[in-house]
Formats: sequence, C-alpha cells, structure tokens
Amino acid sequence: MNAPTTMTQLLPEVDHRHLDALEEEAIFILREVAGAFERPGLLFSSGKDSCVVLHLAEKAFKRKLSAAGERPRFAGKLPFPLVHVDTGHNFPEVISFRDERIAEMGERLIVGHLEDSMKRGTIRLAHPLESRNGHQTVTLLETIEEHRFDCMIGGARRDEEKARAKERIFSHRDSFGQWQPKEQRPELWNLFNTRIKPGEHFRAFPISNWTELDVWLYIEREKIPLPHIYYTHKREIYRRKGLLVPVTDVTPPDASDVIETVDVRFRTVGDMTCTCPVESDASTTADIVAETLQVTVSERGATRMDDRTSEASMERRKKEGYF
Repeated sequence: MNAPTTMTQLLPEVDHRHLDALEEEAIFILREVAGAFERPGLLFSSGKDSCVVLHLAEKAFKRKLSAAGERPRFAGKLPFPLVHVDTGHNFPEVISFRDERIAEMGERLIVGHLEDSMKRGTIRLAHPLESRNGHQTVTLLETIEEHRFDCMIGGARRDEEKARAKERIFSHRDSFGQWQPKEQRPELWNLFNTRIKPGEHFRAFPISNWTELDVWLYIEREKIPLPHIYYTHKREIYRRKGLLVPVTDVTPPDASDVIETVDVRFRTVGDMTCTCPVESDASTTADIVAETLQVTVSERGATRMDDRTSEASMERRKKEGYF
C-alpha cells in the first residue's frame, strides 16, 4: 500500500522546463517593449498576475540579490513606472500590499483615481454602490493621455476568458483606446509590428500564454509575495446566484440574505463590488496548486459577477478600451 504524498513533497519533483520557457518568452516581450516604445508603463493592481509580471520585469532589468529559495530581492530600477487605476472600491488588504511593495522596491507609482474622473464629470454613476469596474476604462484612458504612455504592460492571460483568448500579445489600440478584433496584427515567429500613429498606443501581455496553474507553480518556485487574501482566511459572506459575496460597505446584504463566516480565498482580485471569493482551506501555494489542478471553471468564471452579465460582456468592454 502506498503512503499518501502531499503536494509540498511533489512540487520539488515537478519538471520546470515549461516554466523556464514561459519565463524566457515573457522576459523577451518585456525587453521588446522597453526597446520599441518611448513611454511604456506597467499596470500593477497587486493581483497575482500583475505580481508575476512585476517579478518578471525585475528579472529582465535588475540584478538579483537573493539566493534560491529566498524571497526575491533585486537591485536597480525598472525602465518604466508602475500604474494603478484605483476605483476606490479596492480591497483594503490589496492597497496596503501595493503600497508596501512600492516602498520596498523604491519604484515610481502613478495612480489614476476614478474619484478624480467623477469630479471631472467624465464618469457618472447611476447610484453610489454601482460597480465601478466597467468605469475603470475612462480613468485608464485619461491616465494614458495625461502621461502620454505609448504602451501599457498588463497581466492578462488567454485562459481567463473568451475575449482575452482572441487577443494578440501586442494589442493595438486606436486613438480612442479601442481594440478591434478583426484588425489585429500578425505575430509570426515572435516578430511584433509596434508602429503606431500619434494618439494610438499598445497593450502588451507578456504572460498571455500562461495558465492559472502556470502562474501558481511560478509563484511557488520564485517565492513571489502576494496579498494574504489569496490564501485561506475567515470572511463574512452571503450566497447569491451561486457566488459567495463578501460583506463590505459597498456590497451590503439584503434583509433576506443569510450572513455566514466561511473559510475562503480569492482566486482573482478586483473591484469589491464584482469580485467574490471561493471556499477554500488552502493556506500555502502548494495547497493552491493542488486545488487548481482540480478546478473546471476559470477564476473569472467562478468569481466575477460582471462577467456573467452576458457572453460578450468582456469583449464589449475591451473594444471600449478595457484592460
């Protein structure tokens, strides 16, 4: 009879050659961005994907100081600033993590506040508790225009959602920030056409070819720090339409909702009004790898309320300039 084996015991035996290939491709893309564009920026939301892209950027442009198995430490500066679109409805734990990481790295952070767009009148909410996730597009485009960014680096992956599966690694955006699926440029043999006209820009996605499992395997291997809400913790929730809605100031329960305290973790992090956790007792990255091996629904499909409005909701938002 075989003795039980834990994921922690198995992970050191995993063949990491596919991660090495993905890492090499991502670093190549990041260096292409730095070489091809004058004013790029790296979108940093403190989510797991953006933390991975930030780590890859540090590997691409900095000198590593930490030894294998230690929390990563680097010397030097990135050739572009970090950019965050703050809706004002972000999880406090995520904003705290963002500020700690920026202070630790000593990098420049540009924050586009949705509240500022509301004050300018470019965003108008139907009611105070309306989800601000879709409205981020306006603030993002205003931030791009203000700082004259010609390429924004993001952490989107093709396995997340149908519309993202259509998009190229270098995604051209017109002078209105719009994405046209039928006008994408070919990327044969990793040759990228980065020519743009005045007012246009690109979005670049270095981890397009990664999966959720790849991300967690890489986080485990590289010891990349994340906000603690990615790991199991107790949180008050109520159940609605098959989702666990967190109890917050902007997602208050109705009188008929039953509030429970459940062990949960977040598979993805976004606006509090549309991001839900999943039940989980995974307290380590090894535990999360084991869970990810068994899931049948992508993290957006399992946790994002805004993606359930229609089959084409993400594609519509991307055409308007969304991430």
